Amino acid sequence: MSQPNPKAVVLLSGGLDSATAAAQAIADGYDLVALSFNYGQRHQRELEAARAIAAHLAIADHHFIDVNLAQWGASSLTDLAQPLPQEGIEAGIPSTYVPGRNTVFIALALALAEAKQAEAVYLGINAVDYSGYPDCRPEYLAAFQQLAQLSSKAGLEGHAPKLIAPLVMDSKVDIVRRAVALRVPIAQTWSCYQGGAEPCGRCDSCRIRDRALIDAGYPELATQP
Repeated sequence: MSQPNPKAVVLLSGGLDSATAAAQAIADGYDLVALSFNYGQRHQRELEAARAIAAHLAIADHHFIDVNLAQWGASSLTDLAQPLPQEGIEAGIPSTYVPGRNTVFIALALALAEAKQAEAVYLGINAVDYSGYPDCRPEYLAAFQQLAQLSSKAGLEGHAPKLIAPLVMDSKVDIVRRAVALRVPIAQTWSCYQGGAEPCGRCDSCRIRDRALIDAGYPELATQP
């Protein structure tokens, strides 16, 4: 009798990176539990994309959690009074950084993983091309892994869920190529900071994504080919 596949939780935002991380987890042999957050972001379009990606990848166990990080503002992704960056990447940490977002998300993902007896948590974070966010660095993940070992029953028993960020040191072009190889439905993912019917093609997220798609040889998938 064959053994069931191990479980992993994947943080699924609906963007290209998280969808690729989910597909990589499946390729690595895991059955997935998806976790998505309504954290007070400007629009719900990315959560619609998360549902579509989960359906495409046949992830039946998909959880949505409301965590209102918008109530204190401090990010252009959650505070409608702040303008979104439109003219290229900002110097330093951009205004789209959401204070504490990954710390909150990973903590809840670890709680879900322990409850579901999952062996891993897959994250689509990237430290190379995207933003310079402090909570997307390998040293941040290493520190959180140590916390997972210290703070959970599973960790005390010697099997805390592993934090796996397969894209953390990939360039955006590398991520596109990995997504294509893993048959990720790139057209169904959503990375735009705006929530219109179509990606705006002007925000930093659209510009970085489009440039990577073009450089990787897939201009037909770009907003502005």
